[in-house]
Amino acid sequence: MNDIESQLRRVPPTLHPDPKRVLLRPFMPSLIVRAMGSVESNPRVVHLFSRLMQMTDEAVEEKLKDVFSEFDERHQRIHDIFKERYHQIESLLPIENSLSESRALLLGAYFTNEYSFESSALFNPSIIAAPDQGGVPDGELRFILSLRATGEGHVSSITFRSGTVASDGHIQMDEVSRFVHLPRPMAAVRYDKKTFQRKLQEINVEYADAIACTRDLKESFSFGELSDLVMRMGTTAEEPSVRRAAERALLLAQANYTVSFPEGLSMSEKVLFPFAPTESNGIEDARFVKFIEDDGTTNYYATYTAYDGNVVFPQLLQTRDFHEFHIATLNGPVVKNKGMALFPKKINGRYAMLGRQDGENMTLMYSDHLHFWYESRVIIRPSQPWQFVQIGNCGSPIETPAGWLVLTHGVGPMRKYSLGAALLDLNNPAKVLGRLKKPLLRPMPDEREGYVPNVLYSCGSLIHGKNLILPYAISDTSTRFAVVPVETLIKAILVG
Repeated sequence: MNDIESQLRRVPPTLHPDPKRVLLRPFMPSLIVRAMGSVESNPRVVHLFSRLMQMTDEAVEEKLKDVFSEFDERHQRIHDIFKERYHQIESLLPIENSLSESRALLLGAYFTNEYSFESSALFNPSIIAAPDQGGVPDGELRFILSLRATGEGHVSSITFRSGTVASDGHIQMDEVSRFVHLPRPMAAVRYDKKTFQRKLQEINVEYADAIACTRDLKESFSFGELSDLVMRMGTTAEEPSVRRAAERALLLAQANYTVSFPEGLSMSEKVLFPFAPTESNGIEDARFVKFIEDDGTTNYYATYTAYDGNVVFPQLLQTRDFHEFHIATLNGPVVKNKGMALFPKKINGRYAMLGRQDGENMTLMYSDHLHFWYESRVIIRPSQPWQFVQIGNCGSPIETPAGWLVLTHGVGPMRKYSLGAALLDLNNPAKVLGRLKKPLLRPMPDEREGYVPNVLYSCGSLIHGKNLILPYAISDTSTRFAVVPVETLIKAILVG
C-alpha cells in the first residue's frame, strides 16, 4: 500500500441492488423490454384481446379483483397506470364499441409488467450537494447520489439516493422508499430548423438528404409537425435516402425531450428510465455537476451515455430542482465515445469539458455553446503500468485553491481498474500541475467479485470540510464510499 492509499478510509454504508424495488412498464408479448410508450403491431395483441372478450362480466370482475389484491400494495396509482396502458394499445384492437371500465383495466394489466430495474447492479455513482440544505445540522451536508441501475436484459437507468455527510466523513443515508415512479413527458419543445439540419449531418446524414427531408418544415417546428412530415414522406415518391434521412430526423427529435415527476416524491422514488429510441438499451454513467452560470444562478447538469444496442449517443441532462429534467443531444465532431465530464463553470468565458475521444487518452474540450463541441486536445496520456490500457475521468473536475482536482480511472493488466487523481491549472486546464504515480484506490479482495470483476469506478465526488467524499462502484455490482483528506491528496499529486 502506497502513502496516499494509506491515508484513504473506506467508510460505510455499502449500497446493494434491491430486486424488490420494481416499477411498472409497458409489456408486449415478446422478450424485449421496450422504451416507454412504445407501441407495435403484433398479432398476439389481437389474440389476447379476443380471449379476454370471451370472458363473462363476472369473470372479468373476479380476475381484476385478484390483480388488485396481489399488486395494489406494491405500487401507487396502479389503477391509473392500467388505464393509461389500455389507451396506449387501444389503437391496435379491433374495437367497435367502447369497453367497460373493468375490461379496459384488466386489458391494461395484461399489457403491463413489473420490472426490477436494479435487480442486477447498482453502481457508477455520482454525488452532488443537494439544492435544499434547509434543516441540516451545522457541519453536515445534504447530498444527492445518482446511480446506474441495471435490471433484466441489462437495461440501465438512473436512480437516486439521498443522505447527509458529516465533517468527519460519516455518511448517513436516508431511508429508501418501497415505491418508485417514472416521470411524465411534458409538452413538446420546438426545434430550430438550421440547427436541426446541422445535427443531422453530424450523425452522418448527407447534406442534400438533410435539406430535402426538412424542406417543408418551418424555421421553428414541433415534434408533431416533424412526425406528420415523416409519415407523408413514407407514402410519397421520395428517394429512399431522403426517407431514411427523415426517419433519422424523427429519432433525433425524440432524443430531445423534457420529463417531470409528481410533486412530493423523495429522491429514492425517482427513476429516469430509457424514454427515447436512442436510449432503448440503456442510460449509462451520469456525471452530475453543480454548474454556476454567468449570472450566478445554479443549474445541475449531467452528461450521460444513451445506447440503442448499436450506437453510443452522448447526451446532456439539465435540471434546477431534480423535479423537471431536460434532455438534449450533445453535438459536434468531438462528441464521441463515453465519459464526458463538464467543468462546474465557464473558464475564460467558455464552457469546458473532459472526454476520451480516442478511447485511451484524456482530452480537454472548449465551446462557446453548451450543446455544440468542436475543439479537443489530449492533456493526459497513460504513463504508469496500472493505466497503460486507458485513462479517463471519474466525474467533473472539482475547484480547489490549488487547481482543478480530477479523479481518474486507469486500466491495467487483466483489465483491472484503479482510481487515481490529477491537478489542472485553474485558468488553463490544459496545463497539468501533477498526477499520482500510484493508485489512490485499488480493488480490495472483497471488491474484486461481481458482474464485471476487478473494476472500481466513479462518476463524481465532492469536497465537504477537509475531506474528499468519493463514492465508487465495485465490480459493476454495488457501491461503496471512501474518504481522504483533500490537502493530503493534493500534496501527493504535486509530489507525483
